[in-house]
Amino acid sequence: MSKARQHSEEDLRRIVRNNRWVLRLSRNWLAIVLGFLLVYTGLSLTAPVLMKAGYEGAADIVYKIYGPLCHQFAFRSVFFFGDQTFYPRAVAGSDLGSFESYAASDPAFAGIDLSVWSADLQLTARAFKGNDDMGYKAALCERDIAIYGTMFLVGLLFIRVRRWLRPAPLWLYLILGLMPMGLDGFSQLFSYPPFEFWPVRETLPPFRVLTGALFGLMNVWLAFPYLEMSMNDTIESLGAKLEAAEQRLTVLERKRQPR
Repeated sequence: MSKARQHSEEDLRRIVRNNRWVLRLSRNWLAIVLGFLLVYTGLSLTAPVLMKAGYEGAADIVYKIYGPLCHQFAFRSVFFFGDQTFYPRAVAGSDLGSFESYAASDPAFAGIDLSVWSADLQLTARAFKGNDDMGYKAALCERDIAIYGTMFLVGLLFIRVRRWLRPAPLWLYLILGLMPMGLDGFSQLFSYPPFEFWPVRETLPPFRVLTGALFGLMNVWLAFPYLEMSMNDTIESLGAKLEAAEQRLTVLERKRQPR
């Protein structure tokens, strides 16, 4: 066999092998995305379970994994195994027991004025994982859990409608997906130092969950149909190329066989 023919056959084998992998990924993109969302959201919920079970070292690893991805403020987090699920700051005006009333008795917040928005408060609230009374927080905040949890659940529903659902109009995505969360987040942000454009505003937990869930829903409705169309195009074009490459490889293999 000539070196040119040998290289041609090797190249074809590599092309066929690579295309098969890409084709497999394209056909299973939805399962891959849903698997990622499930692991990403679910892993964040293992942190309080590990804390409650006494595996603080393992829980700390989970908190550190999500640390760069979320603020993890205790007063904007979901808690498990405690008196309440949420502990909003007093300024939020919630009927729940305030974060200040619970944190005041914890040594981690000793010497910190809990009513003042300060770097000490933010850093300590971020590092605080919980206690026996409050329970233990998840590694993602309320809104993030709502976003990714909703994306996973709506993604499961998308399986039933993937063949005919069209992408959400961009204007609807802006109104229902981005606007509620943007108004909530920025109105809160600009009420705190260094901006202080208006009196301090702290969102109620249900509104955080609602705006996060809307954002997650609209993300799926906008992105998943586009991904489905793109992957279908990839499957169609790649399938044709793969079939041609396999046929060419078969011809080369037959030529190589002794007569």
